[in-house]
Amino acid sequence: MVYKYLNSTASVYFSRERRGSETQRSAVSVIIPAYNEEKTIGNIIAGAISIMDALLLPYEIIVINDGSTDHTGLIASKHKATVLSNEKNRGKGYSIRKALQHARGDIVVTIDSDGEHNPKEIPGLLNSLLEGADIVTGSRFMTNNTRATTKLNKVGNFILNTAIFILTGKAVTDSQTGFRAIKRNVLEELNLESNGYEIETEITVKGLRNGFFFKEQPITCERRVYSISKLQLVKDSTRILKTILKARLAKISYNLDSTG
Repeated sequence: MVYKYLNSTASVYFSRERRGSETQRSAVSVIIPAYNEEKTIGNIIAGAISIMDALLLPYEIIVINDGSTDHTGLIASKHKATVLSNEKNRGKGYSIRKALQHARGDIVVTIDSDGEHNPKEIPGLLNSLLEGADIVTGSRFMTNNTRATTKLNKVGNFILNTAIFILTGKAVTDSQTGFRAIKRNVLEELNLESNGYEIETEITVKGLRNGFFFKEQPITCERRVYSISKLQLVKDSTRILKTILKARLAKISYNLDSTG
């Protein structure tokens, strides 16, 4: 049922978005940033391809191999995906912004490469977007899943969520989630600047501050099996807090920002 509804809704949305357009674009760009995720990257790409094929929508998969020292890039290149590579590890935000320079989709989906997110839940995010939301995020904390993340990360997420509420007046449950669906025209107005994990916060705060329809919905989340989190709690949390303060005052502009 979800696929039938999504297909019919999407056909109306994309015909409207492309009216008068001179260039052919993919309906959905799925962006997967990856750093040393050789154990999981293949399954994430294959899962995304399977789901997007079932939706019968034009799509593209873009993997950003962020200076991996393992076989992440090689494995990704064996799938139906565009693989972009950074010569050295530049960070999640840098990688996503780089992918946006190449993405052709009217809708952009970002999903982590470590196996915590399930590509089968992409249609749910797209449904909410096509129903009118501008930014849809998958929240790990809207379910009773106690294994979603560590207690320490839960505390950090709570503090950051509280800071966002204080500065924007709007509550979110999971400001740091990497599983999102966003309309392309919205991304083009956010003027993203972040290079690290704070990219998630920048999208959240700028989206909330500038009146875009921001929606959270529950997702399942499996604790990573093959690797530890690359998030440096103190260092990255400091950057995230600075991003919240900066984005609180930022004015949007019609610019994707160059990665150089």
